[in-house]
Amino acid sequence: MLHMQLWEVICMNIKVFSIEKSSNKTVDVLNKEFIKMISKNASIEDVVLFNKQIALAQSKGEKEAKASYGKIYEPHLKGYNIALDVSGHVCDSFEFSKIFDNHININFFIGGAFGFNKGFLNKTQKVISLSRLTYAHKVAKIVLYEQIYRGLCIKTNHPYHK
Repeated sequence: MLHMQLWEVICMNIKVFSIEKSSNKTVDVLNKEFIKMISKNASIEDVVLFNKQIALAQSKGEKEAKASYGKIYEPHLKGYNIALDVSGHVCDSFEFSKIFDNHININFFIGGAFGFNKGFLNKTQKVISLSRLTYAHKVAKIVLYEQIYRGLCIKTNHPYHK
């Protein structure tokens, strides 16, 4: 299926999960703008998860932090799950858009400060990297939202992606 019909895309549910301590007004404005654009073609939800256990685990070290990320994310592993991790596959925008080919419920999980442990990555259907560079959650979300919008535009043959 090269291009989806609009009604097929609107039925799609996308959730973006992240672990963030605080928000930033400038970044929030950009995220909200992309969420608004995406919502014309799909249901989109921004889910921010952070608690005292994650903060404590991150202060203890990498192993504890990775375990806490998996623990908070695992209950949300429903549908088609994609982990964003520096160890993941780097793809171009057209390859990224194929994520939307056959999946109605898509969840993106942005790795914490220490990334993910292998156990969590093995529970997802796909592991991708936005870049070999490491981004702050706020920046990674902007890049991810832009690519989601671009991917949906590719699927609906909207000229944005050109």
